[in-house]
Amino acid sequence: MTPRLGEIWVYLAASPLLGLTLTLLAYQGACHLHRRCGGHPLANPVLLAVSALVALLWMTDTPYRTYFDGAQFVHFLLGPATVALAIPLYAQLARLKRMALPLLASLVIGSLTAALSAVAVASLLGASKATQLSLAPKSVTTPIAMGIAERIGGLPSLTAVLVITTGILGAVGARYIYRALKIEDDAVRGFALGIASHGIGTARAFQESEQMGAFAALAMGLNGIMTALLLPVVMPLVLG
Repeated sequence: MTPRLGEIWVYLAASPLLGLTLTLLAYQGACHLHRRCGGHPLANPVLLAVSALVALLWMTDTPYRTYFDGAQFVHFLLGPATVALAIPLYAQLARLKRMALPLLASLVIGSLTAALSAVAVASLLGASKATQLSLAPKSVTTPIAMGIAERIGGLPSLTAVLVITTGILGAVGARYIYRALKIEDDAVRGFALGIASHGIGTARAFQESEQMGAFAALAMGLNGIMTALLLPVVMPLVLG
């Protein structure tokens, strides 16, 4: 940056609202590009917004803590937003009751598969034990995943990066996987995406249909609970 622009940036960075403003502008711009691209999965708004913010912080040499001092307002709203997902889920209550047993079985199998497959691949590639433990909760929403990683001996900061990466990959690739497997049921598609790709996948599911989003939200919440209960028990047995 030129000296003049550098001075302006230093002045703006002193305001805690800068991080919030940049976050909202980046996401709004990403959503606009997503629409211009016809909703193509590769133009995922989260991927575009995160990439833009990372590039900006890197170019301006801004510490993440400085950015987060303002962006934490968005972080706070994650709680109410997650609770609000119960509203579309309630509209699917009748079908949810009919599918209770298949969904429960899918939850247990999906939760274990997401964790153990990641650990197995990391082990085959020679990753350290800490890295393997950091990978295990990658399919759980970030706050829960970081807590699980810390509990089982992983690296919470690495887990946070892996969780975001997993969510973006799931949101981008799910459409093609469902098409290849000829899976058409929105409830099935949503539940699988919620287990595999947590909140980012859930946001993508709501772009497809309300039913798909509702089942993805259910899977995201239940998978967080299931993974938190299973991994502290299973991982010592697997890596012991």
